[in-house]
Amino acid sequence: MSVVVESQDGLAQSVTVGGHQFVADEPADAGGKDAGPSPYDLLLSALGTCIAMTILLYARRKEWPVEGVRVELDHSRVHVRDCSESDKTDVKLDYIRKRITVRGPLSEEQRARLAEIAERCPVNRTLRGDIRIDGELRLAASAL
Repeated sequence: MSVVVESQDGLAQSVTVGGHQFVADEPADAGGKDAGPSPYDLLLSALGTCIAMTILLYARRKEWPVEGVRVELDHSRVHVRDCSESDKTDVKLDYIRKRITVRGPLSEEQRARLAEIAERCPVNRTLRGDIRIDGELRLAASAL
């Protein structure tokens, strides 16, 4: 399944995924009109939904009493001094903080196992791995 993104008014983007359509935008303080979630909101949403689904699927397979999962995520960029390069080199590090709450009468061992399983969700593994993105820019003829 492919994702199609098409420009709308201002910075707003129409996103089509299969039979689903929604709008992404930047907040007003970043030049958008806040008509939808920002690109980083969508990235965190992908990670959070994948973590929750992975936990739920594993718990159901094991027949563990998970009543629900809540994943809270925050993204920030922090400057970190890269000591291996030089004492004057600053780098930006993307930092994602996640807090996972699993509801249900689970043992400590089950909770610990679910924490391990959360790290194995496919989106988490993609973000932690080496990513190659190939691109091509095509120019369309302008309307007269």
